[in-house]
Amino acid sequence: MKKIVLTLIICAFTLISCKETVETTSQVSEFLRPEIEPKQPKSMLSNTFKDYWYAGEAEITSYKLEQERYGEIRDGEAVLVFVTEDFLPKVQVKADNYSENNIPVLKLNATKKFNTGIYPYSIMQSTFFPVANNEHAIKISASVQEWCGHVYTQLNNREQFEISSNSYFQGEADQNFNIEETWTENELWTKLRIDPNSLPTGEISIVPSLEYTRLKHKTIKAYNAFASLENGTYTLNYPELNRSLKINFNTTFPFEILSWEETSITGYGASAKTLTTKATKLQTIKSAYWNKNTNADESLRTTLKLK
Repeated sequence: MKKIVLTLIICAFTLISCKETVETTSQVSEFLRPEIEPKQPKSMLSNTFKDYWYAGEAEITSYKLEQERYGEIRDGEAVLVFVTEDFLPKVQVKADNYSENNIPVLKLNATKKFNTGIYPYSIMQSTFFPVANNEHAIKISASVQEWCGHVYTQLNNREQFEISSNSYFQGEADQNFNIEETWTENELWTKLRIDPNSLPTGEISIVPSLEYTRLKHKTIKAYNAFASLENGTYTLNYPELNRSLKINFNTTFPFEILSWEETSITGYGASAKTLTTKATKLQTIKSAYWNKNTNADESLRTTLKLK
């Protein structure tokens, strides 16, 4: 009898100890990371969404580009490539094989090509955004190439935003640092394609596009901005940066991006002036472009009105 009573006491003590340990761990975790908010509910994907985005093709849209650089407007071309794919949550790259642990994302590869006098510029940004539309982008990267050299920046969303940046500029050389998770300008382009009404509005804290921070040599961090959504136009205004971005889109699914404008100050002192980069839609096609790599497939560039 004494053995039974002793056993019951030990078991009871063990259960209480385990319960206290769990509660203590939870409290410590919440104390250490109070900035983390629970994920928002997942967006319900309609059959129309699935039929469009899971048909085994990418959406490719070409744009006539008028790009500000070095105080002048340059003619060029821009392309937005949207495509869904499975993403590995830990290493944060495209998954080669299906797994229930993969994260379905809507990926945007945004490219620009233009010339500055004798030498060309090539810019590409990649954004990997969960189609669940209930958290920030998992990964963002940007590269800029021109004859002086090239720069590459990557953001990985883990417990914080992990930033790695490589540049041929002395003051920007090789950097690795973290910033708190928040809105990113890059992710809003993909979020818009899933549900424009889910875009943040009002006063927000947001990291500008990686293209902008690299071209203008701005610190990669969150800036205060004011966002508005009205009649198929989403606008971001950054008071501290004297910069604004306006994205015009079709208000019916699949919410195609029709054009955009980016206005900012270029130059310093008496030579400073305000100029606007513009992009206007030319053509859209759906294509499994990764299989279109023969000389005969170059006719698709003609369809897209690309050089």
